[in-house]
Amino acid sequence: MKNVREDIRQIYTAAIEAVNPRKAVLDHLRVNGGNLSVYSNAKVVREFNLSSFRRIYVLGAGKATALMAQAVEELLGDRIAAGCISVKYGYTTPLARLQAVEAAHPVPDENGREAAERILKMAADAGTDDLVISLISGGGSALLPLPAPPVTLEEKRATTGLLLKSGASIHEMNAVRKHLSLIKGGNLARAAHPATVINLMISDVVGDDRDVIASGPFVPDASTFADALAILERYGIDGSVPESVRTRIRDGVDGLLPENPKADEDCFGGVTGVIIASNILALHAAQRKAVSLGYATVILSSLIEGDTQQAARFHAAIAREALASGNPAKPRACIISGGETTVEVRGEGLGGRNMEFALHSAISLAGTRGICAASVGTDGTDGPTDAAGAFADGTTVARARAAGMNIGSYAENNDSYTFFKNLGDLIITGPTNTNVMDVRILIVRDDG
Repeated sequence: MKNVREDIRQIYTAAIEAVNPRKAVLDHLRVNGGNLSVYSNAKVVREFNLSSFRRIYVLGAGKATALMAQAVEELLGDRIAAGCISVKYGYTTPLARLQAVEAAHPVPDENGREAAERILKMAADAGTDDLVISLISGGGSALLPLPAPPVTLEEKRATTGLLLKSGASIHEMNAVRKHLSLIKGGNLARAAHPATVINLMISDVVGDDRDVIASGPFVPDASTFADALAILERYGIDGSVPESVRTRIRDGVDGLLPENPKADEDCFGGVTGVIIASNILALHAAQRKAVSLGYATVILSSLIEGDTQQAARFHAAIAREALASGNPAKPRACIISGGETTVEVRGEGLGGRNMEFALHSAISLAGTRGICAASVGTDGTDGPTDAAGAFADGTTVARARAAGMNIGSYAENNDSYTFFKNLGDLIITGPTNTNVMDVRILIVRDDG
């Protein structure tokens, strides 16, 4: 099914290109004469007179933020007084006026902490007659680590690692991280008040919940200390996190610490927030490309979450149904979905949720002809690897067996990267400088 894989490559490439951060910013932020206009759904939602601002600061964090910053530089040039962004290693681009700090993701490092300190200071320095442009995208939580005392960076790293392995969703992870931070959960808005803020966001979370995107530094926090504690208990890691983390969260539950700012606080009165790219935009672009290639195409949902293994079985069942009965689409069919699943890591192998999806798809499709599945992270990196995802079809298990590999052993050890690398079935895009969760593509053909 070599030609099918090429079709899949074209489809996921179209999806990634549709959520290019530079284009997204230029579609939503425009300079008209002396005014700066903010758009949403092709309509102006706010307009600002640039001459009314003494200084313009640009700050932000995330995997897509470098290209967002490049677009803002194109628009505003020397009107920008200063700026700093924190991006994942390798996810950068040349900038003329803004400082880009490369830092670690998904487990934060010292570079990220230093960048967060600079960004917090810049926000706090902004005054009534200043404009702050915030550029927020997926990955921003790890890239803006500024732990609240008594939590240290190393202790926050340990907590992040436990959450990543627990199978917690991004909503749950960020609810905890917001309560260990001086910058997340609306605290950057509190620091920037009373400046005017334009908060541009590229969503990497299911449902596009604004307070979850990069843990919402300029968004009211809908979660509480009690929610954070409940999440640690739900995944059985409340006794494993560092003592400082337990102390801070329990002090918050007991009312000894203030909650993060809520929607009724004054600091959000001057904030204009717009989501400028999301998973559904990528899925629609994938659908258009698939149709142009001659496929009857169905988008299942951009809201797929939960256990990766179960999601893989579900998608494989739909593809088999399409092959058998023509529902929900007759072959040649393309079934597309998005969102972000979770993996409870029990083994010591290397992989990510997209490769795990492909691995369990291969098990479900073993021996089936005419179906090829792929799952791709739109950021270009699946977990702590250089792959974006992997391909799987009905021959994957047999080819592995012929190569002396037991797929069950790789699944038990969460070693999907090694499995697909050995088969030559990895999908490697390199850093894409965007991030709107994942795209899953299943091609169903009855032409052999």
